[in-house]
Order: sequence, then structure tokens, then C-alpha cells
Amino acid sequence: MWDDAFPSFLIGLREGLEGGLIVSILVATLVRAGAKSRLPQVWTGVLAAIALAMSFGAVLTFTAASLSATAQEAFGGTLSVIAVAFVTAMVFWMRRSARSLSGEIKEKVTGALAMGAGMLILTSFLAVGREGLETALFLWTTARAAGESAGPMAGAGIGLVLAAGLCWGLYRRVLKINLTRFFTATGAVLIVIAAGVLGYGLRDLQEGGVLPGGTAYAVDLGGRVDAGSWYSTLIQGVFNLTPTMTWLQVVAYAGYLAVVMTLFVRGVRGAGATGTRVKPAPADRAKPAVKAKEDVKAEEGGQRPAAKAPRPASASPARRRPVWAVPVAVVAVPSVVAGLIVALSGSKPAGAQTVAVSETECGKGFTAPEPGRQTFQMHNTGDKTSEVYLVDPATNAVYGEIEGLAPGTTRDLVATVAGGSYAWRCVPTGGKAVTSKAVRVSGGAGAKAVVPVSEKDLAAPLAAYRTYVEQGLATLVTQTRKLSDDISAGHLDAARADWLTAHRTYSSLGAAYGTFEDFDQRINGRPDGLPAGVNDKDFTGFHRLEYGLWHGQSPDRLKAPARQLADDAAGLRKAFPTQTFDPGDLPLRAHEILENTLQFELTGDADQGSGTELATADANLAGTRELLTVLKPLLTTRAPKLLPTVDADTARVQKLLDAAHHGDSWTPADRLDETARDRLNGATGQLLEDLAPIPDLLEIRKSA
Repeated sequence: MWDDAFPSFLIGLREGLEGGLIVSILVATLVRAGAKSRLPQVWTGVLAAIALAMSFGAVLTFTAASLSATAQEAFGGTLSVIAVAFVTAMVFWMRRSARSLSGEIKEKVTGALAMGAGMLILTSFLAVGREGLETALFLWTTARAAGESAGPMAGAGIGLVLAAGLCWGLYRRVLKINLTRFFTATGAVLIVIAAGVLGYGLRDLQEGGVLPGGTAYAVDLGGRVDAGSWYSTLIQGVFNLTPTMTWLQVVAYAGYLAVVMTLFVRGVRGAGATGTRVKPAPADRAKPAVKAKEDVKAEEGGQRPAAKAPRPASASPARRRPVWAVPVAVVAVPSVVAGLIVALSGSKPAGAQTVAVSETECGKGFTAPEPGRQTFQMHNTGDKTSEVYLVDPATNAVYGEIEGLAPGTTRDLVATVAGGSYAWRCVPTGGKAVTSKAVRVSGGAGAKAVVPVSEKDLAAPLAAYRTYVEQGLATLVTQTRKLSDDISAGHLDAARADWLTAHRTYSSLGAAYGTFEDFDQRINGRPDGLPAGVNDKDFTGFHRLEYGLWHGQSPDRLKAPARQLADDAAGLRKAFPTQTFDPGDLPLRAHEILENTLQFELTGDADQGSGTELATADANLAGTRELLTVLKPLLTTRAPKLLPTVDADTARVQKLLDAAHHGDSWTPADRLDETARDRLNGATGQLLEDLAPIPDLLEIRKSA
């Protein structure tokens, strides 16, 4: 949350200080001029600007909510690019104006006082209005990039409050700030942030089909950078830089940053040089001189300066409009216009439909929604916790779901609605499924549904995979016994080769690790976290033997660990048929096996001296391929385009691993050149990204 709050905090502080400073100077000038009666006109302009900004934010939020997913990407990308243009112009304007800001505003106030109330309202409105629109636009794009609004809104609120405090301090002459230095520093930071917003916006336009090159990646660090880590999240939240970026994003980001920052820095230097050589005369000293010169010319021409004409008296006093009329109007007009835009766009505010959930009645209050992205408020009116699904009653395909909706609670369910039939299916704990009456939606496209999977659907894949594991364990028992015999006979060179063979067999059974219970720790545990590390008595199994075989330990020291490994392999083979294998684990392991490979093998963290991490990664890939084979019938009907993509990515990773395999030896992961390492990590990361939807596609759902 707070990593998303920082850019909004900076925006709120910057925009709030800019608009607030102008208003504070307006107010101070009126007070010093003895015109306090004109202050309501200033606040009317400020109120109008705030109303316009909030109405603009409402239009952005509610019109975007009614668009399809593709249209939202295009719409959001367009507004992101517009926001960058706004902020870029504002940064350069402030760079030019920061030094003489106070003097310029005083001159504008003088003119406004002479021209009447309307001009004074307009001056304050324009002073705050632009900043308000920019703030609304940036908050919308930032919240959209973050996927949540709490962080950006909190950050902006803190920034605005701090800006108000600073402006009050400036007004009271308690706080003094070097405005030039402040706006220069924040301007440079905003240019960097705007470059990220530009890249993010262009990516949206690519995903929306407006711009090409959506799959042409210039940077693909998904395999080396954990997108969920704190540092990655912070960088993405502040700078909108992601581990994977297209060529268009990179070129736009670098080009914008290079050009705009160069012009900005040159302008700052130029302004600094000018400021040291020229000291402009105060405006209030120059004006009397001009007036005196005009009077002299008039006297030389035999004329006296023209006297001001007396103001004619009104025949009757003018009717005064109510004091509240203008403030109400400036708030009402943008609000009404925004409401008309939202209404005419056919959108509905999020959560417009409240749908009841219970053991006996499901979907009460549900009416046919409009096409587009919709939010439904699901309220459990029953006495039991319930699973809730938005389904196509004809196929049971799931468009959205909520798990564990407790009695008396309300939660939002967000789903994209297109043309088709829709119904609610409620599955209370311990009860039978209840399905609501179906409704029909016309028009629209782009909604994606998932055909649910039951335990029965996964029974055949599970049986096939259990057979594969049982065969692998039988092979493992034979291989570990041979490894133990080699060590007992003192044949350490043969033992090293047999160790790798047996370890690869075990590593290819990755989908069953969660079923092996304590055997997995004894057979393949690492020394991480053990009190004595590699010398700890509880350090056993393959990695214990690896450490000894590649660190010169004698056969006598390795005999006991080798016998224990063979016994544990035999014990696992005997216990496996009676162990519980949750069918829901199969879809999860499709992603988790290679996730562990990327974390441990490709980083070298699991290596205990053999340098065979890539051989283990090759075995993990083989195990993943076997798992996908048994899941193929279910995936083919639910995501026909997924498997060809996964197969292509798997072949790419396999080719890179094969390049590190030389006869009986493997290149250690830490000895790969940088290019080869980046390619392997990137290819594995891309394969992981493509495998990521499988757990959701094949999740066991009670609606099935």
C-alpha cells in the first residue's frame, strides 16, 4: 500500500503547494489591501475548482468501469499519456515562474480587483483548477497502476494536508522556503515519475490493441527478479518500472527522460545564470515614474491631466442576488455535467447491485447487468458460510467467485460481463448447491469463464501420476542401493556418477513432494537453518552425500549417510501407496516445481559442491512435462491456446539446459556467462508466467 502512496504523496504535495501558494498570495494581498470583503470571491473560485476536479474524477472512474477489459486498457493508456503531457507542461511552467511567483500573482490580483468580482473568481479558479484536474488524473492513473485506491488516496491526502500546512505557514510568515530550489528538486523527481507513467500508459495501449509490439520484450527479468518482493514492489509503485518491459516502453521511457530532463536542467542553469546578473526593478517603483512622465507631457502641451469622471448615481438600487447563489452554482454545474456524462454513457456505479446469498435462496435482487466490468455486492443473509459463483448455467462455466462468505457479511465480486446467460450458484457449508434464475445479457464481448473442475475430473490424472511416481520410487530404491554399495567399496568416482543419476530420478517426482511427509526432508533436505550447518547430525540424504563426495570426505564417513538414504528411499516406496495425495495439489505443482527451480537450482543456492544444479533443473523440467501430460485432457478443453504456448516455452528452456550439458558433465550455474544465465532465467520466468493460470483453471470448485 505505502509503496503506491509515495508517488501520490509527492503529487498531492506538489500540486497542493502550487495551487495553495497562489491562493495564499491572493488572500494575503487582499488582506493587506484592506479588501477582506472580497475574500468570499476567492474561496468561490477555489470551491469551483475543487468541484470540477472531483467531478472529473467521478467521470474517469465510472465511465472506465463500464468499458470492456480491452477498452479499459486503451482508455487508461490514453489518459496516462495525457497526464504526462499535463505534468511536463506544469513542471516547465513552474521552473520559469518559481523565482517571480509572488510578484506575478500580485500583479494579477491588482488587475482582478480593478475588473470586478468575476475576474477575481476566475483568477482563483484557474489557479487551483489546473492543479485539481492534474491531481485527479494522476490519482486515477496511479490507482489503476497499483490495482487499489487506498494507498494512492492516503498518499495524496497526506501530501495535500502537508501542502496546506506549508501554505498557512507561508501566509503567516512563519515558514520560509527557497521556492526555486524546492520546485527544481520536485520537478526533477516528477519527470522521472512521469517517464514511468508514460511507459505504463504505452503498455496499456499495447494490451488494448491500439499499439503494436505487445510481445516484443526488450527487458525480461521475470526469472531473476521476484515481482512480489518488497524492493520490486517499491520500484514498480514509485517508478512504474516492471521486470518485463517491451521495446516501446523502454525506448519511450529512456527517450522521454533524456530529452525532458536535459531541457529541464538546461533551463534551471539558464535561469540561475540570469538571476545572478539581472535584478529587475520592483513593479511598484516603476509605475510612479511612468505616471510622472505622462503628466509632464500633458503639462507641456498646455493641458491638465484628465480628471476621473464622477460616477453617475443609480436611479434605483440594484437588486442583490443571494450570497449563496454563486457558490451553489459553481458546485452544481460540474456535478450535473458529470452526472449526465455518466448517465449517458450507460454505466452504473460499482456495487449498484446487491445480491442476497443464503442456503435456501440464492441471487435475490439480481437483474440483468449491462455489458462490461461490473461489481456486485454479495450479502450473506443465511446462517451458514457459503461459496458464491457467477456461472453460465448452461455450461457451469465460472465468471467470478467468492470463497467463504460468512453469515451477515458483504463482499464485492468483480466480473466482466458480456453477451450470454448468467446465474448465481451458492454452495453453503454442508448443504446443497442452490442456483438462481438465469438472466440474459445482450451485446458485449470479452468475458472469460472457466469451466469448473471437480475431484472426479481429477481422479484419472491423479491415478496416472501416482503410477508414474510409484515407478520412479522403485527405480530410486535400486539406484540408492547401488550408490551405497559404491561408497562401501570405496569407489567414490562411481559413487559421484551414481549420486547424480539417483538425485535426478528423485528430482523428477516434484509434484509428489507434499505427499512424502517427513521422508522428503530426510531424503533431500538442505543444511539451511540447521544449528551446525553441514556438520549437523540431522543433515542427511542426497545433499549430505553431495557435500561429502565433493569435499574429500572418506568412505568411512559416508557409509552411514549412504545406508540411511537407501533405507529412507525404501521406506518411502513402501509408505507412498497409503499416503494421502490431494488431487488439488496436481494443478498447483504445475507451477511450483519450476518456481523452486528458479529460486534454488538456477541461483546455485542448493548446490553443496557437485555443480550439478542444471542437471537437477533438467529433471525438474522433465517432472513438470510429465505432470502436464496427465493434465492435458482437462487443459485442452479449458484453455486450448495455453498448451502450445507452454510447449514452446518448455522447448526453449530445454534447449538452453541442453547447451550446458557436455557428455557426463554439466556446467555449474555460477559458471554460466551472463548472457546464458539471463536467457535461462528469462525463459524459465516466461514459462512460469504461462503456467501460472493452471491452478486457477483446474481449481476444484464446489459449483462443478
